Amino acid sequence: MRKKKPRPRRSFRPEFKAEIVGLCRRRDRSVGQVARDFDLAGTAVRGRTRRNEVDAGEREG
Repeated sequence: MRKKKPRPRRSFRPEFKAEIVGLCRRRDRSVGQVARDFDLAGTAVRGRTRRNEVDAGEREG
């Protein structure tokens, strides 16, 4: 079995990141579903959502 080639690191505009967090916070789709819909890593989406909650004072950092 062959290993998958790692995906090149991508960078995203702050507006796009905010849109992704907004979709997760609406809770009509899971974090995993949002990640799949936008071809993103689930861990990256979860981390971005957590950081947003910490910044908003909704979660301990």
